[in-house]
Amino acid sequence: MLQAILEETRGRLAVASLTVDPYEEMVARGIVPEGAPIELLDGLLVWKDRAARGEAAMSVGPGHQLAVDKLQRLASRFPRHGCCLRRQAPIRVLPNQEPEPDAAVLQGRPEHYRTRHPEPKDVCLVIEIADSSLERDRTTKLRIYARASIPHYIIVNLVDGQLEVFSTPDADEGRYLERVIRKRGERIGLRAGKGREVRVPVGALLP
Repeated sequence: MLQAILEETRGRLAVASLTVDPYEEMVARGIVPEGAPIELLDGLLVWKDRAARGEAAMSVGPGHQLAVDKLQRLASRFPRHGCCLRRQAPIRVLPNQEPEPDAAVLQGRPEHYRTRHPEPKDVCLVIEIADSSLERDRTTKLRIYARASIPHYIIVNLVDGQLEVFSTPDADEGRYLERVIRKRGERIGLRAGKGREVRVPVGALLP
């Protein structure tokens, strides 16, 4: 049933882009079930792609799931810096984006977002875990995060077994000016507020 709703909605949205408020209204009314693997990208309802390459689109690859679990193990490192790590939760980017990154480091405690979704000003870092979604994460997602001036973006690249680390967003161009590759055996700083970071081995993020 959900597939039919999305296909019908996708056709209508090819003409009129959906903005954040109507999208959240659809979620509130149950038209888009809360927690469904869907996000709002460029005004369109898009299935979140968590599958391994070559697997069914709606499946969750084992590497993806392990990477999510490993990110959760890092959550306790952030409160001492006045931040929290949340997994697969929406970020409200006006006018027509509500991506749900695999993880985000946010200013403050989870309770700060009891009555609202975080906005770009709240976000220190976004992380996407990429297997079959790698191209989308390098293009569409990267552009959305850069235009929102989110300062630090990491792709956990399961295809090549490495991290792609982006910083210094150019909001006008929708790109990041700096890109660094990090591999196993190296360490990486996860941004936890202005001038602060949590240092971890690259292997703490890769499955």
